[in-house]
Amino acid sequence: MFRLSQKDIEAYHQKYFRPSCLRALNLRFSNWDFFAPFYDKTHDQIKVPPQLTLTPEDTVLNYFSILREAENIYGRGCGTIGQAKLPFPIAYNFLSQEYQNKLSYEGYVQTFSGIGHTSLIKLCRVPDRRRGIRFFYEIETIVGAESKNAEYFGYSYGFITLVKEQEGFRISEMSRIEEDFLCAPYHGWNHVGEAVVEVEYGHWCHLIEHIYPTIRNEYIKSIYFHGKDGADYCIIFAELTNGTDIEIAQFRKAGNAEWKQVYMKPEEECVMD
Repeated sequence: MFRLSQKDIEAYHQKYFRPSCLRALNLRFSNWDFFAPFYDKTHDQIKVPPQLTLTPEDTVLNYFSILREAENIYGRGCGTIGQAKLPFPIAYNFLSQEYQNKLSYEGYVQTFSGIGHTSLIKLCRVPDRRRGIRFFYEIETIVGAESKNAEYFGYSYGFITLVKEQEGFRISEMSRIEEDFLCAPYHGWNHVGEAVVEVEYGHWCHLIEHIYPTIRNEYIKSIYFHGKDGADYCIIFAELTNGTDIEIAQFRKAGNAEWKQVYMKPEEECVMD
């Protein structure tokens, strides 16, 4: 069973209690010149310049760059914050037509309630043979406290799915989950990738023969193990700012065959499909 020494526990707690110091990735539009042409337009009058959505990566980076100084924060006496609400109608047009049909513009703006600034700090394209173009992302936001005249940093993560439309790549689905900084360091094995693999794929599924050393590449963690079925497996995690490892993909390799993406469900009697 996964165990931590006292020294590891102390380091483990500090990892959760320290916020991110990663540089922002969404810095493409840093002056008024970009926003000026959209100043007096509503969301249904805006056409996104096609050069902003030529590739999936461009679409995501430009989307978050537009939203960087978008503000839907509670009342402050210091005057205008960033670009105020001007970025919202532009960013809304980065959503696919189908997504817009599900989420009204008013509902979209409401999802940013309390947020005064957004920094994209992690972005990684996730292999997904089922859902197509998909990214993992993490953002750092400055959030206004409704009950008092103060702000604090908040962290969220999620996945973005994109589709190709006639005028470029658009966001067709997007999830956002707020990160916890208190429960994670005090409870549970399921915040640590190595423990997740050992418990879920080992103790639950009885699949692991032996686990290989973890391979890290910045915030991406790849955990390999050799299965009792003779195949090799790779479970990929992304580490959040709060220290939690989030599983983002699974691969299996039988013998000399190529790595193939799989979808195992340890929580559902270890079904693979």
